[in-house]
Amino acid sequence: MVPELSVNAQDGAVPDSLVVVSNREPYSHERDDDGKIRVQSAAGGLTSALDPVMQSRGGTWVAWGSGDADMAVAEEGMIEVPPSAPTYDLKRVPLSDAAVQGYYYGYANQVLWPLCHEDTGRMWAEPAYWDQYRAVNEQFAEAVDTVADAGQPVWFQDYHLALAPRAVRERRPDATLLQFWHIPWPAPSVFRHCPHSDVLLDGLLACDVIGFHTAAYAEQFLHCVDRAFPAATIDTDSGTVVRGGDRTRVVANPLGIDVEAVRDRARTADVASIRDTVLGGSRSDPSIRLALGVERLDYSKGIPERIEALAHLWERRPDLRGAFTYVQKASRTREGIAAYRRYRADVVDAIERVNDRFGTGDWQPIVYTEANLDNETLAGLYRAADVAVVTPHRDGMNLVAHEYPAACVDGDGSLVLSELAGAATHLDGTLTVNPHDINAIADAIERALELGEAETSDRLTRLKHSVEALDSSQWVARQFSAGQSL
Repeated sequence: MVPELSVNAQDGAVPDSLVVVSNREPYSHERDDDGKIRVQSAAGGLTSALDPVMQSRGGTWVAWGSGDADMAVAEEGMIEVPPSAPTYDLKRVPLSDAAVQGYYYGYANQVLWPLCHEDTGRMWAEPAYWDQYRAVNEQFAEAVDTVADAGQPVWFQDYHLALAPRAVRERRPDATLLQFWHIPWPAPSVFRHCPHSDVLLDGLLACDVIGFHTAAYAEQFLHCVDRAFPAATIDTDSGTVVRGGDRTRVVANPLGIDVEAVRDRARTADVASIRDTVLGGSRSDPSIRLALGVERLDYSKGIPERIEALAHLWERRPDLRGAFTYVQKASRTREGIAAYRRYRADVVDAIERVNDRFGTGDWQPIVYTEANLDNETLAGLYRAADVAVVTPHRDGMNLVAHEYPAACVDGDGSLVLSELAGAATHLDGTLTVNPHDINAIADAIERALELGEAETSDRLTRLKHSVEALDSSQWVARQFSAGQSL
């Protein structure tokens, strides 16, 4: 089994300047309805982990310029960020509509995403998607070549850029290249469904270090390499691959969150006001307990099974009707793909059926919101919830499972977690379930609502310790420390 990197790493391992390469940019420029240009900061674990590092160390972040005013404010695609106090450069890569459709909505999210979530029935390997994916990865490699200084490490992020490392290696044979794969890596039998599997592996093996959230993902990657390239030398114990002129270290390096930042936001949150805002004044009776789900509207997140589990629970436990409300905070995503539009419609329909079946004049079983909640409001919503339900079919990590216990600053709160999320490997104190077992999810929610004070406190304490051990401040240092051992 590939060992997980040591929790404690030296900050000195992080270079003074680096190049980060990702699909999503940390800051975008958008035109509002009045034509004014406004800056938006990206949300998510990747940005929250890397933006502070880039601000302190400097360098260049290369990303798709997705904002509608991005290129208008950038000079030859370059702009200094953060806008309020610039400390590093952002190199924006302009993509045509055809490129976005083929590379992003097509290959990345209709081939690699379902493949890595082991849902091959949703794969659609349209030849044009592959052509655009290769072309855009080459475009990113060209951008890196224009901004990277000699000796400056280049760190690629995620499944959008599996081919770019090889393209950069061909231009810069002596460069230090790293990659972090933020989603699961599938078993060899699943990965072979991809018609371009060997080419993707070759692109990734141009890196000096490849990181995954769990040892299981890292080991499955090595098994895929072994199957594709029998001549490669693979040492599973150390996680190394030697193939031709490439030597690659494959590591388990789980990404966490900025724990103290989440706690601070939760402590200062006006929980009563947030309840009123999210639930609506007429439904915010403080005696009604809250269960909470927070995720993008992605078919890997297991929302329909969760809704059905709630229906089962209210059916068999009529006394719980009116005792708690489930809040589903959902974010639309990838609506250029028909499967995502259908999934959203299915979720909304399922919620309406449950509300029609069990709702009363003064109680709504499920409150559904797609409101864009800022980090402070979200932390307050976590704090208000007695139970968080995180039940994806498959997930690389799932940082909601980290954020929720960090925000439980009042000393109570229970987490129902899918055993197939990467977070389940690292977090102690959860109520773990199979995300396809509707009865088990209902049982776990019921148990979470009825845990005694002592057990709730014990589980939450263990959860918080787990989350603290994976604080995002150490993630970057661990990744670069792995490269030093080659």
